[in-house]
Amino acid sequence: MRVVLLGPPGAGKGTQAKELVAKYGIVQLSTGDMLRAAVAAGTPTGLKAKDIMARGALVPDDVVVAIVADRIEQPDARHGFILDGFPRTVPQAEALDRMLAKKDMRLDAVVELKVDPDILVRRIENRVEQMKLRGELLRADDNPEVLKQRLTAYHGQTAPLVDYYRQQGSLRTVDGMASISDVGAAIGRALADAAFRPVAKAEAKSKAKPKSGAQKPTGKARAGRKPRVREKPAKAAPRAIRAAKAGPGRAPKPAARKPAANRQKSQKSGRGRRLTK
Repeated sequence: MRVVLLGPPGAGKGTQAKELVAKYGIVQLSTGDMLRAAVAAGTPTGLKAKDIMARGALVPDDVVVAIVADRIEQPDARHGFILDGFPRTVPQAEALDRMLAKKDMRLDAVVELKVDPDILVRRIENRVEQMKLRGELLRADDNPEVLKQRLTAYHGQTAPLVDYYRQQGSLRTVDGMASISDVGAAIGRALADAAFRPVAKAEAKSKAKPKSGAQKPTGKARAGRKPRVREKPAKAAPRAIRAAKAGPGRAPKPAARKPAANRQKSQKSGRGRRLTK
C-alpha cells in the first residue's frame, strides 16, 4: 500500500502515520528524514543535496524525487510506504507520478486531513499556556504566530495539489477535527474505498461473462454488422427468356396459340388432347 498524507501543520499527520505503520506494516517516509539519511550515507543524490543545502538553497524537486526513488527501493519499503510532507506542489506530484510509473507503481490513495485553521491556532495557544503553567520548555513550533504563517503558506501551495489528486480520483478527504480514534477509523474506510476505484469496476464489468441462455453472435454479427439476407432471383417472364435466346436485334417469335375452337373443345373434354371431327 502506497499512501500520501496531506494536511496542514498540527493536523495530526504524524499521529495517524504511526497508526498506519502499526496496522499495515508499512514505513513512514518523511522528506526531511530521507534528506538527512541520504546525506549521512554519502549517496550520489545525498552528496548533491548536501552541496545545495550548504549554499542555503532549496533542494529542487528532481533531487527530492530521486531521494524518494532510492528510499522506496529498500527492503523495508517493499510492502508499501506513507509519504508525509511530500509532495507539496503540483510539479512535485507530477514528478512523483512519473517516477512511480517508471517503477510500474502507483499511489493507492491520497488522504487529506481536513481541519479548521482557526481551531488549530486555538489548540496551539491552549497548549502553550498549559506548558508554561507546568514550567515546560516550549518548542520552536509552539508559537501561534508562526503557525498562522505556516498555515497560510500550506493552503497557498496545497490547494492546487488537492485539486490535482481529486481530478485523478485518488483523493479521499477525512475530518481531521474528530478524535484520534475516529480519524483513524475514517482513514481505514477511505483506504478500503480507494481499493475499488471506478476504473477497476468498469474493467471488471467489461470482462463479465454473458448470461446463461444468451446466444453468442457469430460471423459478421460479432463485428456489429447486420447479416446479409440472400434473396432468390425473380424468375424471368417467358417473353424475356425468348428475347434473350433470340439474340440482339431479333424480335422473339410470338408463342403459338391454339385456335379458339380447339381451346373450347379441350376445356369441354377436360383433357389436353385434340379432338377430331
